[in-house]
Amino acid sequence: MENLLQTTSLVERAQWLVRLRWVAIGTLAVATLVAGSLMGVALPTRALHVVNAVLIVYNFVLWDFLKYSTTGSRQLSPRGIGAVLTLQMCGDLLILTTILHFSGGIENPFAFFFVFHMILASIVRSRLQSYLQAALAVLLFGGMVLLEYAGVLAHHPLTGFADHGLYRSLPFIGGTLFVFASTLFLVVYMTSNISEQLKKQQDGFARANAQLKEKDKVKNEYVLRLTHDIKGHLAAIESCLNLVDNEIVGPLNEKQKDFVARAYRRTSKCMQFVTAMLRLTRMKLAGTPDMEEFSLKNTIVECLATVQNGARRKGIALTHEIASDIDKVCGEAVLIEETLTNLLFNALRYTPDGGKVHLAASNNGAFIQIEIRDSGIGIPEGEQEKIFDEFYRAGNARLVEPDGTGLGLSFARQVVERHGGRIWAGNNPEKGSTFAFTLPRRPPAPSCDRRPADDATKGPVGA
Repeated sequence: MENLLQTTSLVERAQWLVRLRWVAIGTLAVATLVAGSLMGVALPTRALHVVNAVLIVYNFVLWDFLKYSTTGSRQLSPRGIGAVLTLQMCGDLLILTTILHFSGGIENPFAFFFVFHMILASIVRSRLQSYLQAALAVLLFGGMVLLEYAGVLAHHPLTGFADHGLYRSLPFIGGTLFVFASTLFLVVYMTSNISEQLKKQQDGFARANAQLKEKDKVKNEYVLRLTHDIKGHLAAIESCLNLVDNEIVGPLNEKQKDFVARAYRRTSKCMQFVTAMLRLTRMKLAGTPDMEEFSLKNTIVECLATVQNGARRKGIALTHEIASDIDKVCGEAVLIEETLTNLLFNALRYTPDGGKVHLAASNNGAFIQIEIRDSGIGIPEGEQEKIFDEFYRAGNARLVEPDGTGLGLSFARQVVERHGGRIWAGNNPEKGSTFAFTLPRRPPAPSCDRRPADDATKGPVGA
């Protein structure tokens, strides 16, 4: 039973121990140098350097073994990786005992570094395996101390640091080993309990998250059905009002025209909101994008042509710059086109008459980056991250366009993120704002359906 870092694989834990061991190797080298050169403590430095060299080779071998055993089709089973973890920890205990033997044995206060091993064992292994590690540590350290006491192993005193006769004091040995063993087992007990409590909480959070996702799916399905029904009724109302507003069913006086025009405008705004909500909800429920190859360059040109009349009416200079090597990408062409069009319409809507809007598409490593810069009202400080939230609208945007839905930018973020890109916004140094997003040059999906390419070369958008 694994009892912490549940989302971390056994391989990652084994690699984590290897990385920690490099820290220990560096610490041993520095401690040997400081103790011998600066503190004047007599140490068998040659033996300690040999131990450190063995530790370096041991760590390289483990790292290469893990790398070899976890690439391609060579995948160790969880039991195999668990055995590697256990081997690492047992080897670490043996090496630490060897280091202590050559640096004072029981007289070395660094003996309590075993505590760190117990904490690590309790984190990455089960409770039983942690207790077994504690028992092995007591056996190794206690055996080394008793063998030095009996004269079977040579004692290497810390001359200049500690009384080197303590290793022959039986009361001191007995008391130290008692404290040592009780400390290790208490550490394992407390750390294992904390780890198990964290695991239970993590399991609870995982279950709660799964329930929230399921409830969110139910909510989205309900909203989808509701907005679909409402859209049908609104479409009928809008169609009838359009007939009346155009006096197809009969003439209207000025007062009637005014009321019908108001009702038609309000119905159109409501229709736009319901359509946006329906579109966003469908995307949330769709899951994996339906990838196909299409010409991003042509799509950009089509979007610019779509908004050109709106720019001309406001006297806005609409310019663009598309890198020559941008063409085919994989994605949902309709959604990318709709996202680009919405961002361009937003830039025109919030840019005063006579302003500027510029679209730039460039290669950015593994991504294609598209920026839309305008000379408009900008984004208030503190609201740049919020504007992509559903229903959120910046304060100055509400003043310009009171009836916005607050769903357009949220839709854009959903589209970009499901394609494996990211979207952001910021203010320009001089005036206005820039909205930018990236699309991967390679699709996030394993395959991309090909469709007949539109090879018709489209010219630049007219001024």
